[in-house]
Amino acid sequence: MQVPAEVRAEAGDAAMLPCTFTHPHRHYDGPLTAIWRSGEPFVGPQVFRCTVARGSELCQTELSLHGRFRLLGNPRHNNLSLRIERLALDDSGRYFCRVEFLGNSHDRYENRHGVWLHVTGAPRIVNISVLPGPAHAFRALCTAEGEPQPTLSWSGPALGNSSAEVPGQGRGYQVTAELPALTRDGRYTCTATNSLGRAEASVYLFRFHGAPGASTLALLLGALGLKVLLLLGVLGARATRQRLDHLVTQDTPPRSQVQESNYENLNHINPPGHQLPRVCCEELLDHQHPVVHHKK
Repeated sequence: MQVPAEVRAEAGDAAMLPCTFTHPHRHYDGPLTAIWRSGEPFVGPQVFRCTVARGSELCQTELSLHGRFRLLGNPRHNNLSLRIERLALDDSGRYFCRVEFLGNSHDRYENRHGVWLHVTGAPRIVNISVLPGPAHAFRALCTAEGEPQPTLSWSGPALGNSSAEVPGQGRGYQVTAELPALTRDGRYTCTATNSLGRAEASVYLFRFHGAPGASTLALLLGALGLKVLLLLGVLGARATRQRLDHLVTQDTPPRSQVQESNYENLNHINPPGHQLPRVCCEELLDHQHPVVHHKK
């Protein structure tokens, strides 16, 4: 089994892991299986497996972790080279190739040293956040990844608007840096750098500042009460105006109208033989005394 000691590639690209072998079966035409493992030889988890049927040169894929592993070589031609697509930083590690002859011999061969895949990448900030801290304070956390492992720094109002290196804690290709106490409102920026590039992200802190001697709840309730009083005042004034308009409408006398009435005074009170003349009256509703016109 022949493999290189190391293969380097960048995150997001593809990598090829070469593997060739020799075996004592010069003209073997029986079934065989190609296997790739990660981590440890013989017992590590399989990331790829395919099987070649008797008399065929096509290796039928049975396992491809996340669909990113593909056989490039031809096992019939003693080649088990593997291609890995869309590399991520956590793909870094050691890989082992293996071939199994499933005929009468049942021979199995696996490389014990493996090939080391080294995935590199420019910094990338994967998380930045503000969290509550002790004594009603706040703290900021920034996590970045990259290979080589990036260096983190913070800048912001609490740091005098100048970059300040903050020790981070991390493992492998990830690192985390913390600002333990944020004393001022404003924008805080986390910057990650390594030999391949630079990345930054920001988070904002704005706290509510209540008036001296008054709690936030009291201010809210006071504002709400003032709005209610103003609303009641407006509704009361509107109702009073409508009531006054209604009363004025009822108390206003109707327009002056002249009505003509004819009265005939029958002689049922005066003594016989004395008959009063007939009168015609016009009664003005605006006056209490009628105007009387005598007819001869």
